[in-house]
Amino acid sequence: MAAEPEHSIDKSRRTPAPRPGAPGGELTIASYNVHKCVGVDRRFDPHRVAHVIAEMNPDIIAVQEADKRFGRRVGLLDTGTLREHGLSLLPISRLPDGHGWHGNALLVRQGALAHVQCLALPGAEPRGAVIAELELPAGRLRVVAAHFGLLRRCRMRQGAAILEAISRRDEMPTIMMGDLNEWRPGRRSSLRLLEPVFGSLAFGPASFPSRLPVLALDRILGWPRGVVRDVRAHDTPLARLASDHLPLRARLDLSATAAQPNAPPEAVAA
Repeated sequence: MAAEPEHSIDKSRRTPAPRPGAPGGELTIASYNVHKCVGVDRRFDPHRVAHVIAEMNPDIIAVQEADKRFGRRVGLLDTGTLREHGLSLLPISRLPDGHGWHGNALLVRQGALAHVQCLALPGAEPRGAVIAELELPAGRLRVVAAHFGLLRRCRMRQGAAILEAISRRDEMPTIMMGDLNEWRPGRRSSLRLLEPVFGSLAFGPASFPSRLPVLALDRILGWPRGVVRDVRAHDTPLARLASDHLPLRARLDLSATAAQPNAPPEAVAA
């Protein structure tokens, strides 16, 4: 099957807003590799995954492995249950029954999608990132949802490609969420090139494997620094069962973006 070309959408699309977000520009954000909705008990159970997401009560969530990887990229999430909890899938996939781009899906509680770029990431295996610009009641926000590759050299190229893509767009608060597949801190980390924008990535909450998490494969990052706070793994009995990754949950404070001295995201050579 030929690779689907990357694409972008500029037309704003209003998403349902069944419940208002948190006051004062504070939102709950989350990232979750759902392992194609197959739990550690090897059961395919999208309903269970939806209830883990509902436990976190996010306003915005990035989901990895939300579609089938091979053949037709059919979506795997229980969107009906997620809608009951106030979350709507952003229109990223070009397929009527797809949920994301290379498995990366975004769900929001309230807001409008102003622009989205579905970026094919370089590397030895098919990987992608979604770069979505949202109009929220609390202000503008860019959300990068990504799933990096298994090889260090590929992860470095993928991070550089994302920084280059966002450097071509308008400056705005930016969060990056996903399974970045890097557990090593310091000089050996493939994520070091992200630090000039998102700050130190030396430590993160362990999220893998879900039953006994020891590796910080999943990340929630933010620019300007201080906009993302209190990043932690969502560790509950259901979360330990529903996927081989624990989800991450954090607070997003858009009011913290005012009068920030940090330089905007810039392109970095691969």
